[in-house]
Amino acid sequence: MIFSKKTFFKISVLLAMSGAFVFAQESQPQNTESDKKTVNLTIYEAVDYALEHSHSLKTADIDLEIKARAGKNAWNVLLPTVQATGTLNRTTDISSNLSGTNTMMKLHGLPEIEETDSMKWTGIANLSVDWNFSLAMIQQIRAAKAGYEAGKISYEQSIVETEVNVKKLFYGLLLQQENLNLQKTTLENSRKRMVQAEANFKNGMVPELSMLQAQVTYQNKSPEVAQMEREFHQQLDTFAFLLGLPVGTDIVLQGSIEPFYVDLHYDTLIERYGNNSLDLQSIDKNIEQLQRNLDALNLSTYTPFFNISYGFKPMLTDFLDADKGGFPTGGDWTDSGSISFTIGWNLTNILPFSSNRQQAKDLQANLDKLKVSRKMLLENQKMTVRKSVDTLIQAREQIQSMNRSITLAQRSYDMTVRAYRNGTRELLDVRDAENQLNTAKLGLANQKFNYISALLDLETTLNTKLTGGEK
Repeated sequence: MIFSKKTFFKISVLLAMSGAFVFAQESQPQNTESDKKTVNLTIYEAVDYALEHSHSLKTADIDLEIKARAGKNAWNVLLPTVQATGTLNRTTDISSNLSGTNTMMKLHGLPEIEETDSMKWTGIANLSVDWNFSLAMIQQIRAAKAGYEAGKISYEQSIVETEVNVKKLFYGLLLQQENLNLQKTTLENSRKRMVQAEANFKNGMVPELSMLQAQVTYQNKSPEVAQMEREFHQQLDTFAFLLGLPVGTDIVLQGSIEPFYVDLHYDTLIERYGNNSLDLQSIDKNIEQLQRNLDALNLSTYTPFFNISYGFKPMLTDFLDADKGGFPTGGDWTDSGSISFTIGWNLTNILPFSSNRQQAKDLQANLDKLKVSRKMLLENQKMTVRKSVDTLIQAREQIQSMNRSITLAQRSYDMTVRAYRNGTRELLDVRDAENQLNTAKLGLANQKFNYISALLDLETTLNTKLTGGEK
């Protein structure tokens, strides 16, 4: 027996997210044995290192920074639009305009104006300030801030998820290490029995068949244990990669699978921590953000907008005429600037079949879906908590039962080994007793892992620490 199917599935799922590790190993130079660095890791050191070096957390940190900047500067929708331009214009032909002017000059007995090249040039400067305001902008600012709050919760969820996954992987590797150590002990016992059987055969104490059976048992067990050891070290490499350690780092796990037992009651947990869930907080913030966006859309539909527009537009003509002093004092200055105040209302958006109202209906539908999802999340949380509490109670009972089983299995094994040495028991009896002992020991470690895993899941669901085993 290696693992129970349930436990093996849990560990496999956690390690499955490291699929990129194979590519990383192929794309990077392999470390030689002399290049390997040995690192002793406790579970807390593993968590701290992962939180500092995790690539997924760095990505989540960037996402949070983007939302923080958007929330902090959401007020910029109230800024006016200020634009400054300068234009130099040359008219190709001004004869038609000049002809009309000269006609008027003749009527008044004044000399005609002669066409010059400077008359074709015009310099235009423009400074415009445009400011829009609507009540919808206030809700847009609030929606951006709600988005930032939702981002903070998502970032906290990423931290919790990383911490829990690292802890489960750490304990899962300890469970594999426990199994490997048991198999190594079994292999060493097989070797000793083989050596003893060879000595007994030479002394004529046992038949050749007994010696051959002992040799076959040892030879069959040896490659099996070697394969298990290779797989264990490969998964340690995977774990190092997930933590952000250099490829090839040799990890030595410091710790044991010893759960911190707690007495828990379903009703008490729901009453105290039922609203602590990060998933609930996240969906509440998403509901708030969506509600703000819907309010902004409705305000833009049913309330008018206000606009102030100011333009300063000085224009200089004939500024190249030396007789008029030249630029900037010479020439003919004019100003066509203006200021305007506007109140507007898009009446089309009020129509129930307009794209604006259809968008509002979609937002309301999504808001209703989120509210239903929240109710489902609450009920699912209750089921998860109840299941976790039942798992913890069952695992604790199994641990107590397994402790008694190990005591009995150990006595049975010791007695069988003594009887085998005295020649009253067969080698098959020893193997059966040893397998029963190993099964009991591994079953105990497996139930301890199940207890720790269920407790971690429960703490994640309720977003609280239920143990005093934290540093």
